[in-house]
Amino acid sequence: MNHPLYDLVIIGAGPCGLACGIEAQKRGLSFLILEKGNVVEAIRRYPINMKFFSTAENIEIGQLPLLSQEIRPTRLEALKYYQRVALHYQLPVVRFTTVEGVHKQGDGTFRLTTNGQDYRARFVIIATGYYDLPRLLQIPGEGLPHVFHYYDEAFAYSGTRCLVVGGANSAIEVALDLYRNHAQVSLVHQFEGLDQGVKYWIKPDMENRIKKGEIKAYFSSRLTAIEAGSVSLRHLPSGREEVLAADFVFLMTGYRPDADFLSRAGVSLQGEAFIPLLNPQTYESTVPGLYLAGSIIGGEETAKVFIENGRLHSLPILEDIAARLKG
Repeated sequence: MNHPLYDLVIIGAGPCGLACGIEAQKRGLSFLILEKGNVVEAIRRYPINMKFFSTAENIEIGQLPLLSQEIRPTRLEALKYYQRVALHYQLPVVRFTTVEGVHKQGDGTFRLTTNGQDYRARFVIIATGYYDLPRLLQIPGEGLPHVFHYYDEAFAYSGTRCLVVGGANSAIEVALDLYRNHAQVSLVHQFEGLDQGVKYWIKPDMENRIKKGEIKAYFSSRLTAIEAGSVSLRHLPSGREEVLAADFVFLMTGYRPDADFLSRAGVSLQGEAFIPLLNPQTYESTVPGLYLAGSIIGGEETAKVFIENGRLHSLPILEDIAARLKG
């Protein structure tokens, strides 16, 4: 089948992918945005009551204002905003389409294979973020049905014994939400205390809950196994083993980009953090014509790029693509 050749295909309809689409539209390019879920699917999967660290103006795209009732927008406000942006600009998002591979052809164009049809493009931008792949602990029982790498809301767990693993923002917010909705909460973290980068307005709250014994914290400890109704952990550095009761386990240990997908596309990755090798001015990868945008450029160092700075990648990328199309 002879598929049409687009100037550009963008993989991912998160905020950074949408920002790239807006810039492509401004320049009159023929393009598509391929998204494995729906628009801003990752934000949809955030905890229901989550608030952004950023203020509203710092996550806006396309010069459209994000109206928020408070200084920091909520998950719901962001979802409605980005959906509205996509509709306002009539961005050509192909929903529920998983890109399985990006292949550079002999004529210099790209073929993108998906769970449906194939697509062809002169240029490709990968803006898939990192929220799809949880960091696994690689311990027995991690795949049991009462173990979660994502969190929605607390009401399903009221009156139960919940154990949260992690010491960063997500783990703390989950632990506090569960506690305030009448769950018995324990926190396990491999380091000596809460992470340094925790949001300043939740860290004192968590420290007070721990101090009062309302949330039981096990610092310098690691989970070694999970079973129905309990977990095993090892205290560091003593090596002492302990078993804790737990009806539900929330592994809030972070997420990582799909390094294997990038490697199969030909992108060179550096070091143990799998950081893509890019042109720092244009964000073009080691594959000519293949660009990366948003948090995926940070590799395993996911704290480097957020919506705030990732949305800004769209302008230099599209300026470079437009110039090369004209040339």
